[in-house]
Amino acid sequence: MSIRLETETKVPIGMAVLIAVQFACVIFFLTDVLADYRAAAPGDGLSGHLNIEALASFSLLAAIVVEVRFLFVLLRRKAHLERNLTIASTAVHDVIAAHFETWKLSPAETDVANFLVKGLEISQIAEMRGCAEGTVKAHLNAIYRKSDTRNRGELLSVVIDSLLGASA
Repeated sequence: MSIRLETETKVPIGMAVLIAVQFACVIFFLTDVLADYRAAAPGDGLSGHLNIEALASFSLLAAIVVEVRFLFVLLRRKAHLERNLTIASTAVHDVIAAHFETWKLSPAETDVANFLVKGLEISQIAEMRGCAEGTVKAHLNAIYRKSDTRNRGELLSVVIDSLLGASA
Protein backbone atom coordinates (compact mmCIF):
# COMPACT_ATOMS: atom_id res chain seq x y z
CA MET A 1 0.00 0.00 0.00
CA SER A 2 1.40 3.37 -0.93
CA ILE A 3 0.19 6.87 -0.29
CA ARG A 4 -0.13 9.00 -3.38
CA LEU A 5 0.92 12.58 -2.81
CA GLU A 6 -0.14 15.29 -5.19
CA THR A 7 2.64 17.76 -5.72
CA GLU A 8 0.41 20.56 -6.98
CA THR A 9 -2.66 22.06 -5.42
CA LYS A 10 -5.03 22.83 -8.27
CA VAL A 11 -8.38 24.56 -8.33
CA PRO A 12 -11.02 21.89 -8.93
CA ILE A 13 -12.35 22.34 -12.47
CA GLY A 14 -15.97 21.78 -11.44
CA MET A 15 -15.78 24.49 -8.78
CA ALA A 16 -14.11 26.92 -11.18
CA VAL A 17 -16.83 26.30 -13.78
CA LEU A 18 -19.56 26.78 -11.16
CA ILE A 19 -18.06 30.08 -10.03
CA ALA A 20 -17.65 31.22 -13.66
CA VAL A 21 -21.31 30.40 -14.43
CA GLN A 22 -22.45 32.20 -11.29
CA PHE A 23 -20.34 35.20 -12.24
CA ALA A 24 -21.85 35.22 -15.74
CA CYS A 25 -25.30 35.20 -14.10
CA VAL A 26 -24.32 38.16 -11.92
CA ILE A 27 -23.18 40.08 -15.00
CA PHE A 28 -26.43 39.24 -16.79
CA PHE A 29 -28.64 40.22 -13.85
CA LEU A 30 -26.75 43.44 -13.10
CA THR A 31 -26.88 44.41 -16.77
CA ASP A 32 -30.64 43.76 -16.71
CA VAL A 33 -31.05 45.85 -13.54
CA LEU A 34 -29.11 48.73 -15.12
CA ALA A 35 -31.16 48.48 -18.32
CA ASP A 36 -34.41 48.49 -16.31
CA TYR A 37 -33.20 51.44 -14.26
CA ARG A 38 -32.32 53.43 -17.39
CA ALA A 39 -35.63 52.52 -19.03
CA ALA A 40 -37.62 53.68 -16.02
CA ALA A 41 -39.28 57.04 -16.54
CA PRO A 42 -37.98 59.88 -14.38
CA GLY A 43 -40.09 60.30 -11.32
CA ASP A 44 -41.42 56.72 -11.41
CA GLY A 45 -39.12 55.78 -8.58
CA LEU A 46 -37.62 52.37 -8.21
CA SER A 47 -40.08 49.51 -8.45
CA GLY A 48 -40.18 46.71 -5.92
CA HIS A 49 -39.31 44.25 -8.69
CA LEU A 50 -36.20 46.24 -9.61
CA ASN A 51 -35.12 46.41 -5.97
CA ILE A 52 -35.57 42.67 -5.50
CA GLU A 53 -33.67 41.94 -8.72
CA ALA A 54 -30.80 44.21 -7.65
CA LEU A 55 -30.72 42.65 -4.17
CA ALA A 56 -30.65 39.14 -5.66
CA SER A 57 -27.83 40.11 -8.02
CA PHE A 58 -25.69 41.59 -5.26
CA SER A 59 -26.47 38.61 -3.01
CA LEU A 60 -25.24 36.26 -5.72
CA LEU A 61 -22.10 38.37 -6.09
CA ALA A 62 -21.53 38.19 -2.31
CA ALA A 63 -22.03 34.40 -2.43
CA ILE A 64 -19.38 34.14 -5.15
CA VAL A 65 -16.93 36.09 -3.00
CA VAL A 66 -17.62 33.77 -0.05
CA GLU A 67 -17.22 30.68 -2.28
CA VAL A 68 -13.90 31.90 -3.66
CA ARG A 69 -12.56 32.69 -0.20
CA PHE A 70 -13.72 29.30 1.13
CA LEU A 71 -12.18 27.54 -1.87
CA PHE A 72 -8.81 29.18 -1.23
CA VAL A 73 -9.00 28.25 2.46
CA LEU A 74 -9.64 24.63 1.44
CA LEU A 75 -6.78 24.67 -1.07
CA ARG A 76 -4.37 26.08 1.54
CA ARG A 77 -5.53 23.44 4.03
CA LYS A 78 -5.02 20.69 1.46
CA ALA A 79 -1.49 21.95 0.71
CA HIS A 80 -0.74 22.07 4.45
CA LEU A 81 -1.98 18.50 4.95
CA GLU A 82 0.06 17.28 1.97
CA ARG A 83 3.19 18.90 3.43
CA ASN A 84 2.50 17.27 6.81
CA LEU A 85 1.93 13.91 5.16
CA THR A 86 5.24 14.24 3.32
CA ILE A 87 7.01 15.09 6.57
CA ALA A 88 5.37 12.16 8.38
CA SER A 89 6.19 9.78 5.53
CA THR A 90 9.82 10.88 5.62
CA ALA A 91 9.93 10.44 9.40
CA VAL A 92 8.53 6.90 9.14
CA HIS A 93 11.10 6.07 6.48
CA ASP A 94 13.88 7.50 8.66
CA VAL A 95 12.80 5.43 11.68
CA ILE A 96 12.70 2.25 9.60
CA ALA A 97 16.08 3.05 8.01
CA ALA A 98 17.55 3.70 11.48
CA HIS A 99 16.44 0.24 12.60
CA PHE A 100 18.02 -1.34 9.55
CA GLU A 101 21.28 0.51 10.24
CA THR A 102 21.20 -0.48 13.92
CA TRP A 103 20.71 -4.09 12.93
CA LYS A 104 23.60 -3.75 10.44
CA LEU A 105 21.63 -5.21 7.54
CA SER A 106 23.45 -5.71 4.26
CA PRO A 107 22.13 -3.83 1.20
CA ALA A 108 20.34 -6.98 -0.01
CA GLU A 109 18.84 -7.58 3.44
CA THR A 110 17.75 -3.94 3.62
CA ASP A 111 16.04 -4.31 0.26
CA VAL A 112 14.24 -7.47 1.40
CA ALA A 113 13.33 -5.87 4.74
CA ASN A 114 11.82 -2.86 2.96
CA PHE A 115 9.64 -5.16 0.87
CA LEU A 116 8.76 -7.09 4.03
CA VAL A 117 7.64 -3.92 5.82
CA LYS A 118 5.52 -3.00 2.78
CA GLY A 119 3.70 -6.31 3.19
CA LEU A 120 4.95 -8.25 0.17
CA GLU A 121 4.98 -12.04 0.21
CA ILE A 122 8.20 -14.04 -0.25
CA SER A 123 7.29 -14.90 -3.85
CA GLN A 124 6.60 -11.24 -4.64
CA ILE A 125 9.89 -10.15 -3.06
CA ALA A 126 11.76 -12.78 -5.08
CA GLU A 127 10.09 -11.60 -8.27
CA MET A 128 10.80 -7.92 -7.51
CA ARG A 129 14.44 -8.66 -6.74
CA GLY A 130 14.89 -11.13 -9.58
CA CYS A 131 16.12 -13.94 -7.35
CA ALA A 132 14.96 -17.29 -6.01
CA GLU A 133 12.56 -17.60 -3.08
CA GLY A 134 15.26 -19.53 -1.22
CA THR A 135 17.54 -16.49 -1.43
CA VAL A 136 14.79 -14.28 0.00
CA LYS A 137 14.20 -16.79 2.81
CA ALA A 138 17.92 -16.77 3.62
CA HIS A 139 17.86 -12.95 3.79
CA LEU A 140 14.76 -13.07 6.00
CA ASN A 141 16.46 -15.48 8.41
CA ALA A 142 19.44 -13.12 8.62
CA ILE A 143 17.12 -10.14 9.17
CA TYR A 144 15.22 -11.94 11.95
CA ARG A 145 18.47 -13.00 13.60
CA LYS A 146 20.00 -9.50 13.44
CA SER A 147 16.79 -7.83 14.66
CA ASP A 148 16.34 -10.40 17.46
CA THR A 149 12.89 -11.32 16.16
CA ARG A 150 11.45 -14.63 15.01
CA ASN A 151 9.03 -13.64 12.26
CA ARG A 152 7.46 -10.86 10.23
CA GLY A 153 4.95 -10.03 12.96
CA GLU A 154 7.61 -9.52 15.61
CA LEU A 155 9.76 -7.46 13.25
CA LEU A 156 6.83 -5.21 12.35
CA SER A 157 5.95 -4.95 16.03
CA VAL A 158 9.44 -3.64 16.82
CA VAL A 159 9.19 -1.06 14.03
CA ILE A 160 5.65 0.01 14.93
CA ASP A 161 6.48 0.27 18.62
CA SER A 162 9.33 2.63 17.83
CA LEU A 163 7.03 4.70 15.61
CA LEU A 164 4.53 4.96 18.45
CA GLY A 165 7.25 5.89 20.92
CA ALA A 166 7.07 2.69 22.98
CA SER A 167 10.20 0.90 24.02
CA ALA A 168 10.68 -2.20 21.91
